Amino acid sequence: MVERTTVVVVGLGYVGLPLAFALSKTADCWGFDIDTARIAELRAGDDRTGELDGAAVASSALHLTNNPEDCPSADFYVVTVPTPVDAGNRPDLSILMAATRTVARMIRADRTPVVVYESTVYPGVTEDICGPELERVSGLKCGKDFFLGYSPERINPGDREHTIERITKVVSGQTPAVLDRVASLYEGVTAGGVFRATSIKAAEAAKAIENAQRDINIAFMNEIAHIFGAIGVSVWDVLAAAGTKWNFLPFQPGLVGGHCIGVDPYYLSHLAESVGHDPRVILSGREINDGMGRWLAEQIHARVGKAGTALVLGLTFKENVPDLRNSKVAELVTSLAALGHLVTVHDPLANAGEAAREYGITIDHDALSRRYDTVVLAVPHAHYLRMGDSLAALVNPGGLFADIKNGLPRLAGVARWTL
Repeated sequence: MVERTTVVVVGLGYVGLPLAFALSKTADCWGFDIDTARIAELRAGDDRTGELDGAAVASSALHLTNNPEDCPSADFYVVTVPTPVDAGNRPDLSILMAATRTVARMIRADRTPVVVYESTVYPGVTEDICGPELERVSGLKCGKDFFLGYSPERINPGDREHTIERITKVVSGQTPAVLDRVASLYEGVTAGGVFRATSIKAAEAAKAIENAQRDINIAFMNEIAHIFGAIGVSVWDVLAAAGTKWNFLPFQPGLVGGHCIGVDPYYLSHLAESVGHDPRVILSGREINDGMGRWLAEQIHARVGKAGTALVLGLTFKENVPDLRNSKVAELVTSLAALGHLVTVHDPLANAGEAAREYGITIDHDALSRRYDTVVLAVPHAHYLRMGDSLAALVNPGGLFADIKNGLPRLAGVARWTL
């Protein structure tokens, strides 16, 4: 009988849980997370991220624990924890390094395990920072007793098409033999195949530029929204015309938040500055996108003409997901409040406790029973789009409906503004 591969996945959020669930179908997989409530929820069949059927997870072969001592000696340790930025937009590796130290206390030389990082980093972090820390804490030798690999995560919250089982996974390893091992692990997970990067640094860099590219393209859309808005031309009308050209890229303006696009460019710019390069394009795009919430609040305020009551529909970073990470709607809310508006926030998917902890924002689930001087459709959840023209009833006579993403272009019975 061939012994099954043993894998420990560290971090069971939007990235780690789908990966661990998929791995549990072909390997003896353990999912570890320090959040005891998260483990309890998953064992009870509840996935707060909405990415998986919680009942399927609970009944699967996946072992769930918040105690690192429960995890057996493994062939692979896959790290999928968040890598945010700090208040100064500098890479914050504290969570990653804490997870690295946890793994270092787990690994055993008898299995010559591979520690695979999926967390977004700048090139060099896996080998130059994580590797030495693994050595220091474990007392083992990197490249002899254990090895390193990197496979950038590509989870898109709420996306049911590009799931872990269907996407192409970029893989890399410390040596050719390790690369083969990492490739074999992921080939058992996805029908999309694997792409073997030439080095760990190349794989790390690929992840950084994937999201930086999207960020820059969206920044261009936001900039032209500024320009065309100044002359009274809707950017959506412009994009509809330009989109008829065969090679026009269909990006759209809006608030750029989330765990990747609004964060990863800062990792790339950090690397650029560390090697003496001024990342003008990257940081210019970030400046435009980071200021979009404030600019939208100013535009809405100018059209309303005075402060009043305002309802913001949607707080998550994108539509149809409960994900509040790095939501730029929060900045829109605080900017409207700073301009004197009494702001109420509604979201059918966001966790109220998380909104309060992360942003100091109260989600009012009864908000749709009242009327407001201004209603802002910030996140076009399907819940709101299904309401259609009935949303107009939320606006006081003479008020304004601001539709940031042009979700309801034919809303009747109310003054409407969009980009």
